Amino acid sequence: MGASERTLTALLDRLARHRPDAPALIDRDRPVSCAALAEEVARLAQGLSSIGMGVGDRVALWLPNVPAWLAVFLACARLGAIAVSVNTRFRGREVADIVARSGCKVIVFWPGFRGIDFAGILAECEPQSFDSLTHAVTYAEDEHAALPERVHGRQALAYHSLLAGGAMIADQARPESGCVIFTTSGTTKAPKLVLHDQRTVLRHAEDVAHDFGYAAEDTRVLVTAPLCGVFGFTNAMGALAAARPLVMLPTFDPVESAQAVLRHRVTHTHASDEMIARMLEAVPGTPAFPSAKFFGFAAFSPACADLPQRAQARGLTVVGLYGSSELHALAARQSESAPLGQRALAGGRLVASAGRVRARDPESGAIRPHGIAGELECRAPSCMTGYYGDPAATRSAFTDDGYFRTGDLGYSTDDRSFVFLARLGDALRLDGFLVSPAEVEDVLQTHASVAAAQVVGVDTPAGARAFAFVILNPGALFDERKLISHCAARIAKFKVPVRVRPIDAFPVTPGANATKIQKSKLRETAQAIVGHLV
Repeated sequence: MGASERTLTALLDRLARHRPDAPALIDRDRPVSCAALAEEVARLAQGLSSIGMGVGDRVALWLPNVPAWLAVFLACARLGAIAVSVNTRFRGREVADIVARSGCKVIVFWPGFRGIDFAGILAECEPQSFDSLTHAVTYAEDEHAALPERVHGRQALAYHSLLAGGAMIADQARPESGCVIFTTSGTTKAPKLVLHDQRTVLRHAEDVAHDFGYAAEDTRVLVTAPLCGVFGFTNAMGALAAARPLVMLPTFDPVESAQAVLRHRVTHTHASDEMIARMLEAVPGTPAFPSAKFFGFAAFSPACADLPQRAQARGLTVVGLYGSSELHALAARQSESAPLGQRALAGGRLVASAGRVRARDPESGAIRPHGIAGELECRAPSCMTGYYGDPAATRSAFTDDGYFRTGDLGYSTDDRSFVFLARLGDALRLDGFLVSPAEVEDVLQTHASVAAAQVVGVDTPAGARAFAFVILNPGALFDERKLISHCAARIAKFKVPVRVRPIDAFPVTPGANATKIQKSKLRETAQAIVGHLV
């Protein structure tokens, strides 16, 4: 494939030319052919061009999982513009921050989706946050829906009105053109804006399609995670690159998603452990999903630690995954043919044959031998262009020889494979050793009284120690002494929690890829308790 063909426009044009009637998408049981998608993208690109969008301009994309999300993204790619992905769960302050820092000229949103007043949310934002905005584009599926005529004083145009003109013939797409911005999932400060170019997106989509076996004629891919995050986005791009149908619903619902798997004979989906667990609960019988080849999962929920065992008992193979906004989702995965214990591990083999991984001691800077934990560093063709508008952060994210510093604790098993243990900031340094909190959490969760556990580090007069929070099983009584003794009998003394406290629920932050536990809040609470007791 020549350099001129390594663009998203070229990919879509090939699909429309060679598989015009094949479904590119199946939206709520409604097939959208490759030719129809390409036609909508070309018309939408012309419509966006008519309101002043061009090379390098940014469009805030604030939509759920509907075909219009992909159409706007691909239209931006044709224009050489950049789609700025905004989580539909975000509210005024978050949306305003992203629009302002990325300098968006247009925002696309669905004013009445699920009865939420998205226009009202925008109206509450500080006007100066929208200084760069020239137009709003409103999407609706009900032709009688009342749509705002203006947003913060800017003209609001109906999405379908942008399709009324002719199809754009010109193509400004280039491999090096920035095409999408995702936000990182930081919980204590403003998220970074992660920029990917068309070469990055297309190359990774092709690697995913090849490595996950999407080329098979019977492949059907269900997108469960939101397209506004790399988890859902990478699923969609992999299916598009393989010219296989992407089955989609506006938002995740376990019953609807499970029924979609059965109805459309879905072979692959990749989601959080909680999503897959809820889908399994929504259907009876074994095998739960006869058409499934394997489902990939990211471990976010402590209550779903036994998902691989539960899934296997229901005839479903699940594999551990690894990814990030900077590297894309599905950057690495375990093998579906590996033993259960290995398949359950986060990490795996990088899907890019050119990818390389290593671990570095965060204190000495020395590269760790295989099997010894340190900060994971990756070099892969899926890696971001950089943090938009923040060259200093971009420089600090990479080593001198081009490896991305992931900020994750783990160990390599060979030059392309690794095991992820924890976020480096969540890792515990106890008696000079780096310890994954999951090691202690897993031990606590083997006690009959414990449903889920989270472990953080605290400073004590005796040095850094582990502190545990537990959610109890229904009807169980809390006994701190017994839980500490349970750990002491199974792990080294320096890993045993200094205190254990019950909690009704862990503090969380909803994200585009999954709901994540706020370890920082748990650390603050734990440190306050320890400080009070000292």
